[in-house]
Amino acid sequence: MPNFYGICKVLTFCIFDFMKFAMKRKIIITDDGSSSIYLPELDEIYHSKHGAIQEAYHVFIQHGLDLFDDASEINILEIGFGTGLNCLITFLEAKKRNLIINYDGVEAYPLKAEEISQLNYKQQLNIQNESKVFEKIHIVSWNEKQIIASDFLLIKRKQFIESIDDKNKFDLIYFDAFGAEVQPELWTELIFKKMYDSLKNKGILVTYSAKGSVRRAMQSAGLLVERLPGPPGKREMLRGVKHSIGDQMIIKE
Repeated sequence: MPNFYGICKVLTFCIFDFMKFAMKRKIIITDDGSSSIYLPELDEIYHSKHGAIQEAYHVFIQHGLDLFDDASEINILEIGFGTGLNCLITFLEAKKRNLIINYDGVEAYPLKAEEISQLNYKQQLNIQNESKVFEKIHIVSWNEKQIIASDFLLIKRKQFIESIDDKNKFDLIYFDAFGAEVQPELWTELIFKKMYDSLKNKGILVTYSAKGSVRRAMQSAGLLVERLPGPPGKREMLRGVKHSIGDQMIIKE
């Protein structure tokens, strides 16, 4: 007998993905002056309306990359490559720290060139010396390892999050998918188990979300989870650590 619930779930997912592929994307300016992208059909913004750049620095740098001050090389996985903002600021921060980065950015629906050209991150970050980096990040081919700089290797992976199957590869995950209200299927125990498997032991996952259901899904997947102060406009965010049985979480703040 057919599993009608399963069929309906698959059809709903396919319809949503078709809508997301076809829907209009509008460039907006957030409260810190930096640009983002708004999807009117979903009433969803790629970044915080309170400030795209300040949210990225707070969540992914301050509570993610900053924990690797003593490292010489790390592997990063970004879920939701989107505008490339997180990749850009990671590149800039790595240059300051003489840190080698191997960066994998996962995105199912890459932006168009005309959308990328309207983003104002170069101006807002005042990066004259690295003005070509943002263009290079977006121009290079997908699904191939690209040399952005001698100490920054990038692979833009055009794929669905559900198909990720990396094992013990990453030191840090930026989990920056669309919100759970819009795509709840990306914030489940199943997805976070994939993230858990992708992390090295004591690897870290950071996300802007602070929903109780997200925290419980992360914990059920095996991550040791803590709440942290959120970026402007948001009270809290979450960080999870992959740990072996008997390990204690050591977090530097």
